Amino acid sequence: MKFKLYHDFKAVFERDPAARGFFGIFEVLFTYSGFHAICLHRITHLLYKIRIPVIPRIISQISRFFTGIEIHPGAVIGKGFFIDHGMGVVIGETTVIGNHVTLFQGVTLGGTGKIAGKRHPTIGDDVVIGTGAKVLGDITIGHNVKIGANSVVLKNVPDDSTVVGIPGRIVRQKGKVLDNLDHQDIPDPIIKSIKHLENEISEFKKIIIKKKRSKK
Repeated sequence: MKFKLYHDFKAVFERDPAARGFFGIFEVLFTYSGFHAICLHRITHLLYKIRIPVIPRIISQISRFFTGIEIHPGAVIGKGFFIDHGMGVVIGETTVIGNHVTLFQGVTLGGTGKIAGKRHPTIGDDVVIGTGAKVLGDITIGHNVKIGANSVVLKNVPDDSTVVGIPGRIVRQKGKVLDNLDHQDIPDPIIKSIKHLENEISEFKKIIIKKKRSKK
């Protein structure tokens, strides 16, 4: 547990440019809710593994109250785990997270129903999951995967991929662009529908004008 906590602490300085210098050590120790949440989870997971009832859940709920981050004691989390601005992060009981994974605020690693057994995702090493993304069900996210903000991922994702959208789709894999869809280029379906209606109205007006002219 100490070994993992060391890497968790180190990960903050590696991935957050705001944490720097000698005083950054104290800043992380006393003000980083993501680091506090993972520290408490390391304790609750140990208690959960040795089958101590109730107490792990109580501690996890206390952690949730103070940090805004909910991690079930049963979740398995590798070393170098980093939650950046973690408010609203939820990690389910049967989630398995690899090494050097980064989550941003509002991420959910959850289930899709009342299925017993493994019902939460398995996340590979060196994965980055963007703000508000939802990864749901017993699916596997490969190594070196990037999941865009607010994406909803419901299917397995292979290694070295980038996923965006609702539902999530792979737009880049092993450096090859599969889809030109980028965050700033995601189309707005409402605007698209309005423009379609405007075009139809314009065509309808032209027909009416032609009919009026033909009558004259």
